[in-house]
Amino acid sequence: MARLEAGTKAPAFTLLNQDGAKVALKDYAGERIVLYFYPADDTPGCTKEACQFNDELSSFRNLGVTVLGVSPDGASKHVAFREKYGLGFELLSDPDKKVMEKYGAYGEKMMYGKKVLGVIRSTFLIGANGKIERAWYAVRADGHAAKVLAALEG
Repeated sequence: MARLEAGTKAPAFTLLNQDGAKVALKDYAGERIVLYFYPADDTPGCTKEACQFNDELSSFRNLGVTVLGVSPDGASKHVAFREKYGLGFELLSDPDKKVMEKYGAYGEKMMYGKKVLGVIRSTFLIGANGKIERAWYAVRADGHAAKVLAALEG
């Protein structure tokens, strides 16, 4: 599995958001974004992570940073997840996991002591120049949004 390092060009993508609209990395040219990959809507860890990003959303926006979440789930699950928790950022669908693979956010991982194939909870800070500024792999959901924010503020 390829891991993206700081300074490398962020892989291009076009995915559908919760409303079925196309969202492409190039739409954010000249802006910084936090792109985070998570396994599934409305599961304990993913809910905690999404809600914590949402709690810090105004801080991210004050720094000029857009937050985007990506999972294999489809639009209807994303809509329900956003509504249930009042999430104020877009959720993108990557059902075939192709974008996740480009970012090294899908592959073999350890789960309950066994090797399994799945989504590797990962986050990328993409700079205004389209390059990776920072990459976090195999993150712990709880407290992660605060760590990303601290890195932005630091």
